[in-house]
Formats: sequence, C-alpha cells, structure tokens
Amino acid sequence: MKVAVVGKGGVGKTTVSATLARALADAGRSVYAIDADPNNCLAYALGFPPELADRIEPLSEMTDLLAERAGTAPGQGGIHVLNPEVKDIIEEYTIASNGIKLLVMGTIEKGGGGCACPESNTLRAVVRELVDLPDDLVMDMEAGLEHLGRGTARHVDGLIAVVAPHASSARTILRIRDLAAEIGLKRVAVIANRVTKPEDRGRIQESIGDIPIVAELGQYDGLESDCTHDSEAGRRLLTDLAAQLPAIEAAVTA
Repeated sequence: MKVAVVGKGGVGKTTVSATLARALADAGRSVYAIDADPNNCLAYALGFPPELADRIEPLSEMTDLLAERAGTAPGQGGIHVLNPEVKDIIEEYTIASNGIKLLVMGTIEKGGGGCACPESNTLRAVVRELVDLPDDLVMDMEAGLEHLGRGTARHVDGLIAVVAPHASSARTILRIRDLAAEIGLKRVAVIANRVTKPEDRGRIQESIGDIPIVAELGQYDGLESDCTHDSEAGRRLLTDLAAQLPAIEAAVTA
C-alpha cells in the first residue's frame, strides 16, 4: 500500500496519515511514513518520543547536501544530476519508533525553489527510492504535489484527499486533482472530515464534483493540534481515532 494524503492545511491530513501508519504497523506490516508537509508535525502525531521528534532536521533544510547530490551549488539552477544517489541519505536520516520508520522531508520554499530546482530534484529522488521499497508507504503531503512526478506516480496507489466542509478546503482538492492528473495519478478518493450533520457531507460532495467520498470522520475533541510535544497525548488521540480505521482503509481500496 502506497498512498499520499493531501489536503488544505488544518483539515486533518496529518492525523489521518498518522492513524493509518500506526494501524498498519500495529497489524504487523512494515511501514514507512514520509512527512512532506511544511509544518513537519507527523513525528508528534505518531507519538514519537520527544528526544527523537525534537531533534529532526527536515531534509529540505539541508541545502548543501541536496545541492551536492545534484552536482551543483546551493541555490544554483542549470545543469544538474537527474538521478542522484540517495540511499545513504535515507539510511542516515530515517528515524524509527513504535514499528514505524519516518523520514521528514519538508518542502523547498525559498525563492527559485520550484519543481525544477536541483534541491527539489534530489528530494524527488528520495521519494522514488522509497516507493520502490517493499514497505507500506504513507506520505503526509503539502497542499501541492511537489515531491511526486511521473516517475513516482505509477508506483503510488492513489491520493487520499482530506476535505472539511468549507469551500476553501474543496477548492484545494480540485486543484490537487488537476495536478495529479498531469502526472498520471488518477485515483483520488476523499475522506470527508469533521462531518457533524448530514448537510456537511452534501456540502462537500457538491463542492468536489465527481470525486468520490469513500469515508466520513466526525469531530473529535482534542484533535485540532497535530504538533504536540506530548508523545503520550499523540498516542492517546490517535487511539481514539483508530476506531475509524475501517473508514480510512476504505479510502485506500476504493
């Protein structure tokens, strides 16, 4: 199972990503989680010990390393290596806890850091390497699809889009659906989150058009903040949500 969880910031995609990864690990499966969201909260949502989570430096901030692998200087464009060697980067910067391997990638946000920059290309090479592994893969993505490309889309089972019942959340998913289609990733399933009344689902479905809603989650007190430094709280909150795991798994297989 290799899925990317996408959505507008604050809709619950990190909580869904962490719950799915933890449940897969608890079922005895080998799980790799990738944090490709600028907020870098997945370690805390997974309940990783603070001594591990607090010292993580996202790969995206290691500009010297990324540029060196691309064969150029930091911040420089132009000719660069398209398929850099990254296996040792994955081995060195992966951390593990509770049966889950985690790699925090972050995103390239500086000026000139578009999809063609050498640093971004190195990060995409990391994702290509990971999707070829036999592990289950859960990617907590940013609102865009910066780290995915045609070379990885064919290995990803699909996108799980988390949508809350407000217009800006739905607009983000429609944009992501179009971006995904451009790289050949056509399987998009929606989890409707924070559905507290019947009209919430109807509002979401009307906003996203023909994208199928394959699961619904309600509103859970205490799940608003994913970036908690309290690992015990992270474990407790995700245990509470795990009752909804069948709904989350349905989104993967739909």
